[in-house]
Order: sequence, then structure tokens, then C-alpha cells
Amino acid sequence: MRHPTTTAGRRHHRRPPPAAPTLLTVLTTALALAACDSPSPSDDAPASARERPSASRSTPAPAVSAVDGADIRACADANCEVAVARPVTVRFQGPGGPVTLSVTEVGRDEVEYTLKSGNGRAEGGASGAGQGCVTALRENGSGTSCGAVSGTRPSAQPGAVVIQASTGPDGTALLHVVSP
Repeated sequence: MRHPTTTAGRRHHRRPPPAAPTLLTVLTTALALAACDSPSPSDDAPASARERPSASRSTPAPAVSAVDGADIRACADANCEVAVARPVTVRFQGPGGPVTLSVTEVGRDEVEYTLKSGNGRAEGGASGAGQGCVTALRENGSGTSCGAVSGTRPSAQPGAVVIQASTGPDGTALLHVVSP
């Protein structure tokens, strides 16, 4: 191993270049700042654990509200007002026997449905804000009309079950079923 050269019995040691203390200071400062910005233990938790809703936070209510909420079973007696956010099927007694009402499409400002009763079938579909369809189902047939609908419940008609499906701006449709 070689030793530093000596002159007159003195050893010369290499001195670090003047930039070394400055570089050391810069690195130390950078490491200290990085340590301050390092993630806390709670940041290491999965996103679902960090973003848990508090007990006081609730799910926002849909823009479409209904007397019977989203409980499609309320339609079993052919009298209901429900908000639907996905395809559903409802069965009830109509003037000519059992009826199957299938909401086949629900989306933002969109609703489509099919009615089956005995050998009869009716369909309705609407898209756009404030649009909907009304079907009057009678023992000997049905009639459907689609277009702008008011926010009111359809009127009962003697000898008919009236179904109104209207669009909602949040992907929820309002479904009314009214019987005499």
C-alpha cells in the first residue's frame, strides 16, 4: 500500500476539494426534505381504507324521488311510484289477468319498458330530459303515448291499469303504476 508522499518527514494528506462540504450540505438538506415529505403510515393503507366514508356522510339522493323509494315490490298491487336505476321486472294483476312489466333500459334521461298481458304486448321508450311514456292497459288491449310528461302521477282510469315511465337526469327513471 502506498502512503502519501512525504517531504522533510511530513506526510501530506489529500484534502477534499472545496466543493465536497457544499455537496455534503446539499445532499443532507435534500435527504431531510425528502424525509419530511415521505408518506405517513396511513398513506400506505389501501385507498379503500383511507377513503372510508364517515358515519355522518350519506349517499347522495337521486334527483328522481319516489313515494315508494326504490322498492319495486310496492308495485305488486298495481299501485306504486318507484325510482329505478337498473332493469327490473314487476308482476301484478291487470284487467285481463297477470301482467309482466319489464323495465329493459334505464340511463341518464332514458327509459324503455315492455308490458305483457295474456297474448298482448305493449312497449314504450323515451329519451331526453322530461320525457316519458304512458300506457293504458285494458282487458281487450292497450295504448301507449310517449313524449313530454309532467311531474304528476297519472290518473286512474276505469277498467285499466295506467303505467307511466319517465326519464331522470341521474340515470334513475320514475315508474308510476296506477289502477282503479
